[in-house]
Amino acid sequence: MTPSSSSGTAASRGRGPVVVAVVGTFGLAAAAFVLSFTALRDLAILAAVPAGQAWLWPLVVDGVILEATTSVVALREASTKARRFAWLLLTSGAGVSVAANITHAVLTATSVPGLVAAAVASVPPLTLLAMTHLTVELMRNTGTPTASPAPLSGSTAEEPAPRLLPAVTRPQALEQAPTQPDRSDDVGTADGPGPADRGQRVEQARAMAADGVARREIAETLGVHPTTVGRWLAIPAQAHPRDEEPS
Repeated sequence: MTPSSSSGTAASRGRGPVVVAVVGTFGLAAAAFVLSFTALRDLAILAAVPAGQAWLWPLVVDGVILEATTSVVALREASTKARRFAWLLLTSGAGVSVAANITHAVLTATSVPGLVAAAVASVPPLTLLAMTHLTVELMRNTGTPTASPAPLSGSTAEEPAPRLLPAVTRPQALEQAPTQPDRSDDVGTADGPGPADRGQRVEQARAMAADGVARREIAETLGVHPTTVGRWLAIPAQAHPRDEEPS
């Protein structure tokens, strides 16, 4: 026997009891409805309802039970207001049906006490209520289980190993490169002479300023910032300039 045929047989066996239960509840509900229908129709005739229309009254009363029971189950996940209304209809319909059946039994009973007749008459509407609810629950909570597909012959069910991606790291050059302060305005460009040549630059700047050259032109000639030229010119002739950053 193949796996597919065995799973189909198991599913059929699982559906068997459900089908029997649903058919049984339908049968009991139908029997209870007929008994209640007869009593409510007779009561409607006793209440002066025309005989040609008396059959409508039990349909209205017991029909509320059927609809309200289905609504109570269907509205389980709905708002509280909706569920409360469904329960109100169910209890009202069941109460009217039981009371009407008991009234008919008490009015027409001749060979048994009225209490016994009332107890017998209350069974059909209560059975109709219970069987309707049970039928809805069976149809809602039972179904055909979905069988998982059988693996192909010769194949394994092992999943492939996860693929590991290399960790992404920052370049070491970005992490290790020190931040160099920009001192080009004091000593010229990055490739220019160091502090030893600064004194000569100061004297050259003083000489150019004495000749009437503008500070901007002096800065372009010496490769420094105009602010640095201004500081150099403000330093006394015998002093040495300090290594300062332009403000």
